[in-house]
Amino acid sequence: MSKRAVRILLVVVVILGGLFVAADRLAVNFAENEAAEKLRTNEGLSETPDVSIQGFPFLTQVAGGELDDVEIGIKDYDARSGADSIRIADLTAHMKGVKFSGDYSSATAATATGTAHVSYDELLKAGKSEPVSLPLGATGKVVGLSDGGNGKIKVEVEVSKGGAKLPKPVHVLSSLRVEGDTIKVHADEIPKKLEILGVAVPLPEGMVRDVTDFEQKIDDLRPGSSCRRSRPRRTAWT
Repeated sequence: MSKRAVRILLVVVVILGGLFVAADRLAVNFAENEAAEKLRTNEGLSETPDVSIQGFPFLTQVAGGELDDVEIGIKDYDARSGADSIRIADLTAHMKGVKFSGDYSSATAATATGTAHVSYDELLKAGKSEPVSLPLGATGKVVGLSDGGNGKIKVEVEVSKGGAKLPKPVHVLSSLRVEGDTIKVHADEIPKKLEILGVAVPLPEGMVRDVTDFEQKIDDLRPGSSCRRSRPRRTAWT
């Protein structure tokens, strides 16, 4: 084969390769848009999620009926929490080994991991229960959550007696952990006593924990799995 023929062959190969890459990228962009729109419709989302299909080439993955790596990002997702709902500010899913059904109407992933950002205000809904009885006819309830530093949460407890609130709320440093689909807030240490109307009142630990410790169950993290804690305002699931 002459040098000129070799050059022509190389040019043809490069052109065909470029056309294949272009076709592959067009196909993956179309698939991402279609998947995002279907996810928005099926889940009743207010905004179209981000769908990113990783790996190359895409067309050979489709031909084999399985995608190597897919990432999904959803903002302002309302997940079920018992009879109520909890707003997930930012939900990110990372799925591997995504297999299609025969008619491409559904898909399952071999593994899925992700993170879910929950604001303190949303988590506070779980702590805003009815006031809990304390000694001497006082009551206490959680009224605020904030960053306690070093992965801790500062729980603000409002104490009242006879309808009058104490001048200063009680702040308790707490740990946050996730068990299964439930976020749990647990006080690291309970105050031993509390000044009520100038009287130092001993505080039974069990009674105080009825106020400070609470949990929030999240039933509907899709594509569905158990949560694990990552850091304040964030939970992750696998």
